[in-house]
Amino acid sequence: MTRSTTGEPDPGPARLRHARFAIAAVFCAHGAVTGSFATRIPWIQEHAGLSAGTLGLALASPALGAALAMPLAGRINHRFGARNALRGLLALWSLSLALPSLAPDFAVLCCVLFVYGATAGMADVAMNALGVETENRLGRSIMSSLHGMWSVGALLGSAAGTVAAHAGADARLHHLIAALALTAAGLVAARGVLDVRGDRDAEAPAHFALPPRSALLIGLVGFCAVFAEGASLDWSGVYLRDVLHTDAGLAAASTTAFALTMALARLAGDRVVDRFGAVRTVRAGGVLATAGGLLVVTVRHPAAAVGGFGLIGLGIAVVVPLAFAAAARSGPAPAQAIAGVATITYTSGLIAPSAIGAVADATSLVVSFALVTLLAFALIAGAAVLRGRGAPGTSGTANRDEPASIQP
Repeated sequence: MTRSTTGEPDPGPARLRHARFAIAAVFCAHGAVTGSFATRIPWIQEHAGLSAGTLGLALASPALGAALAMPLAGRINHRFGARNALRGLLALWSLSLALPSLAPDFAVLCCVLFVYGATAGMADVAMNALGVETENRLGRSIMSSLHGMWSVGALLGSAAGTVAAHAGADARLHHLIAALALTAAGLVAARGVLDVRGDRDAEAPAHFALPPRSALLIGLVGFCAVFAEGASLDWSGVYLRDVLHTDAGLAAASTTAFALTMALARLAGDRVVDRFGAVRTVRAGGVLATAGGLLVVTVRHPAAAVGGFGLIGLGIAVVVPLAFAAAARSGPAPAQAIAGVATITYTSGLIAPSAIGAVADATSLVVSFALVTLLAFALIAGAAVLRGRGAPGTSGTANRDEPASIQP
């Protein structure tokens, strides 16, 4: 979203409320695609005849595709306008859901997952950029609840996928139906978002560009949060089983506790951010996440570990939404800055599970989660970089010095 000098008036309150619900529905639809895919990974593995190792390699392809494609989102926004760009990218992302279950082998699966990740990343940048613009126009924080709606969508998609899997449905049919339904839902939702158009005379963003310097430190804060998220989601159950020797049910409960506290904190996080500001909210979250990590690594009891993982989820929940919002306010090219932060956080999510495993192989899982605890502690020191000019919850009003052109 490049800034405009057209000086067109802001949309009215009713239009803004409609746009806020529309972008929330977009986040929900995006999350539902992820949830739909995740539940059928075992079917895809069996269909393509993959071992656990080759499946792990294939599942690195989406993150690689996203990291390479996200810088393109700014140019697409500039060329087509934010609303049209979002509708097109969201449709491509939803339709790509039908591809992985069609892959007959490892090579084809890697290729289609690369496309799946590339479309996911570009749609992610587009919807976060519009989410920040809507937040600025409203003058209050909404990014945390938008990401909470993404979690709700992922839960709905995974629930539908679980039902399909238990019914023995062919994933190719399931994903085709889900892809068409979610594409239609996303296109309808995206009709109501703000249409942000930059100055036509402004120079288009580069096809590929390094993240602006202003976004790098913000991205590192997001890196710490996403590393803790990926490590906890993938390894918390293993930690309880292998370190604390619990049964499978209690081990699964640790993952559930983490995911649940994250979702609830994101849905409720906007009120906290509006009340205390982004910096103090992230610092407090860093304290909670650090306390949770210390519980996990020092108190060798299942209840303490489950509670600790819950505290980690609670503490890091709003960091990524606030990092995207801060990036968008950090310079004159919001989409490019968001793409930079998203690239860093996607990279963190890619390396976290394997890094935890590598450290555990060399030492122990306890040492691995000591590393997670250190990264959670880093949020306390790094929170200051999320202080943005005109950020809701900071000054109490959105920055309107250079309004973008809005076409309802």
